[in-house]
Amino acid sequence: MKRSYRNSVRPVTTILVIACVFGATHAAADNGPDLTAVDATGLIRTFTASGSIDTGNPFFQSLGTNGRSCNTCHRAEQGWSITPANMQARFASTRGTDPIFHNNDGSNSPQADVADINARERAYSMLLNKAVIRVGLGVPANAEFTLAAVDDPYGYASANELSLFRRPLPATNLRFLTGVMWDGRETHAPFLPPMDAGVDMSDMVASLKHQAINATLGHAQAATTPSDAQVQKIVDFELGLTTAQSYDFNAGSLNDDDAIGGPRILANLQNYVGINDVLGADPVGAEFNSSAMTLYDAWKSSSSNHGSGARASIARGEQLFNTKQIAISSVGGLNDALGLPVIAGFCTTCHDAPNVGNHSVALPINIGTADATRRTPDMPLYTLRNNANGAIVQTTDPGKAMISGKWADIGKFKGPVLRGLAARPPYFHNGMAASLTDVVNFYDTRFNIGFSTQERRDLVAFLNAL
Repeated sequence: MKRSYRNSVRPVTTILVIACVFGATHAAADNGPDLTAVDATGLIRTFTASGSIDTGNPFFQSLGTNGRSCNTCHRAEQGWSITPANMQARFASTRGTDPIFHNNDGSNSPQADVADINARERAYSMLLNKAVIRVGLGVPANAEFTLAAVDDPYGYASANELSLFRRPLPATNLRFLTGVMWDGRETHAPFLPPMDAGVDMSDMVASLKHQAINATLGHAQAATTPSDAQVQKIVDFELGLTTAQSYDFNAGSLNDDDAIGGPRILANLQNYVGINDVLGADPVGAEFNSSAMTLYDAWKSSSSNHGSGARASIARGEQLFNTKQIAISSVGGLNDALGLPVIAGFCTTCHDAPNVGNHSVALPINIGTADATRRTPDMPLYTLRNNANGAIVQTTDPGKAMISGKWADIGKFKGPVLRGLAARPPYFHNGMAASLTDVVNFYDTRFNIGFSTQERRDLVAFLNAL
């Protein structure tokens, strides 16, 4: 069933709104700027400097041997990621033969039986149900820990190659990043720009190029490294994308009545590494301001009753995000780094980049999403032993520790940019939260915040409007 909003949303020549068909198997191969994309709560839009998506870019080309391109796992209509609904539709329409369903990393194990459609449905269950890709990494040779035991429901993982199931991060809004990958393997080194210089992308470009090469050689199983020209075109394309929710079914246009939602304003947002950093790393010396989100300040006192108070709910959610007190404890990389058992913080303590929502410096932290206590039966469980003192920890994904080899980095992941959330469930690195309501509930229980029913609804309304 197709639902179009071209007549209800005024087209802007420099905005691309990707066409979305419920159950569609792929994004529209169309260079025109006047396309629409529908997600669960409204419209998602992508701003491009050129005003259109060039589907002739190598981003959309198969540069490997298995038919995959960057676009295989980064779909515009899913916020430049993928979703379980899209995976299930692509599986149904191709009987599990779409290039994303490939044994090297799409299946639960590279040894999984994929001989017929029933076997393929079992083999690709994690991709179908959580839209996660299997990342195979061995324990680093210099690691401060040893893999003591493995409980892998798929019978494959070992110290030579742990199976780590992770969500494809969005290939948009990349100029706001300080870390490219969940585990920090591609990290944008901090620098000190003048306030009026914009963002020096030199380090980010190098990181993105390296990521594009590795993805082509790994995910796409290329026999040769892509050319410098191909890699540069991919990176230029990605850096030209800015994506955000632009329309809410209940609240209407997200830049009406002086609100500043949507991708056009985001594309022109000032940003630099360290901006509003909670730990005092802002290079211009500015103090941390917990009110980092100001998109819907104008709706706090708006006389509009659009959507029976939908705009007021979004504004209340933003206020909660900025000011609701949270007793932050037991967060590796934060509490231990500061020597504070409890930090009196807010959502913006860890999501401090103004109107973007990621952390403005590279700060992977452990909030417990990979803890054994949150393991579901479909996830492997790894028992790690500290080589120095024999301490034991169990985790579904060691995170940054698989890159650094450090015991203190177990379970640490970066926080993603929060814009365009509504289009790309599920959430967290492993897809453990099926909805934004689940995300709010996780934080509520993790930090004993005590949200009321109304506060939960308002926070979800705000997150959906990003």
